[in-house]
Amino acid sequence: MYGKYYAGQTFGEALREWATWYWDRIAVVDGEQRITYRELDARVDRVAGGLRDRGIGVGDRVVVQLPNSAKFVETVFGLFRLGAIPVFALPAHGHSEIAYLMEHAEAKALITNVDELDGSPPPTPRIDPAGLALLQLSGGSTGLPKLIPRAHDDYFYSVRASAEICGLTMDSVYLAVLPMAHNFTLSSPGVLGTLYAGGTVVACPSPDPRTAFALMEQEKVTITALVPPLALLWLESGRRSSTLQVLQVGGAKLSEAVARRVEPTLGCKLQQVFGMAEGLVCYTRLDDPGETVVTTQGRPISPDDKILIVDDEDRPVPLGTVGHLLTRGPYTIRGYWRAEEHNRVAFTPDGFYRTGDLVRGTPQGHLIVEGRAKDQINRGGEKIAAEEVENLLLKHPAVHDVAVIAVPDPFLGEKSCAVVVLRAEVTGKQLRDFVRAAGVAVYKVPDRVDFVDAFPVTGVGKVSRKHLRAALRAERGQ
Repeated sequence: MYGKYYAGQTFGEALREWATWYWDRIAVVDGEQRITYRELDARVDRVAGGLRDRGIGVGDRVVVQLPNSAKFVETVFGLFRLGAIPVFALPAHGHSEIAYLMEHAEAKALITNVDELDGSPPPTPRIDPAGLALLQLSGGSTGLPKLIPRAHDDYFYSVRASAEICGLTMDSVYLAVLPMAHNFTLSSPGVLGTLYAGGTVVACPSPDPRTAFALMEQEKVTITALVPPLALLWLESGRRSSTLQVLQVGGAKLSEAVARRVEPTLGCKLQQVFGMAEGLVCYTRLDDPGETVVTTQGRPISPDDKILIVDDEDRPVPLGTVGHLLTRGPYTIRGYWRAEEHNRVAFTPDGFYRTGDLVRGTPQGHLIVEGRAKDQINRGGEKIAAEEVENLLLKHPAVHDVAVIAVPDPFLGEKSCAVVVLRAEVTGKQLRDFVRAAGVAVYKVPDRVDFVDAFPVTGVGKVSRKHLRAALRAERGQ
């Protein structure tokens, strides 16, 4: 059905090809290191050999938790070349999240340091391009995050189409500011798209404007990607790059007011990006009218991306009306990794993925994101499943019941608030420390803890998060 979009090539094979096309060009810059495509290919072979010597082989899942670096790129491609499956963890993840990933993926190894991964280049096994390439973490809205299986064929198509839409060439220099393990940074078009085009990936150690802008001038960066809070931070910094041509912003909705400031303040084009690790990716195009760029979140990359906007009963809504976004296409998954029960809810019988986003469409085919239908907090682009934090807090002996909800924040977009019904005395700080001690990522610790005697409930007895949010807004005069 979608075969015309697939190249029939794995990422490990693709890098070998890129090394013959762009052999003497710089592939990756990491501090003082300037690595050519030929050198990168050779390094990947040595990493693959080191992994093989440690018992890693075809089909083995390996959790990767590395910072933005040349080592990240070498490790991921080393796993691809072996036919092993990288399972991406974020640098912020704590020990409990890593333990969950290891168990759920049935991972054979965890990589947090690759200084000693060096071996003889192994024989290259024949890997099925339609087979599993990698596992990514979902933003998740129900309990612990799900794993997203991506095949070489569909993921590579998304990368190629993204690189072409975003105008990447051999002269492109991409600054990797957000974690490379994020789908946005990895593939939209990100690290993989830049390498596909023969450009240069520059690893950025910090999103701080002083660091990032100095690096942009030094390496003549042409494109980078941020989440809205970082975009706002850069706008307020008073800095500007003489080489930056495109600033991508995604991961959460960029307000129109901030979007309008990008071009006049930073002197580059804005490209809005809306997508998900499960598949669908939308971009405003570089030749879109200015109003389209600042008021929409783009349109899909593929002619075969099917978009449905429906009401609560799955009935299509009129054009321009807000509804639930469902999608199906050549690079959108058909199910989460080993989550049959959840898949029955997350996907329709005819294969449409329920994204959980509330959107409306325009006559030109662009989407405008209006919010989330699921109980998920988008804290500066990092997605927090309310249920996961609630389950942690419910383990505290003083907590009778809890609901974690999003509250508006002018910088991060949303922050998290834990609304707690107590059975014994405890302070908000003690509860926040309790969550932190559980070993989760710091961004999951509630920003605020409020106490109530009882929750408002719906007609069927469920906690009314809508009324909780309204009460918090009223309390804060919003």
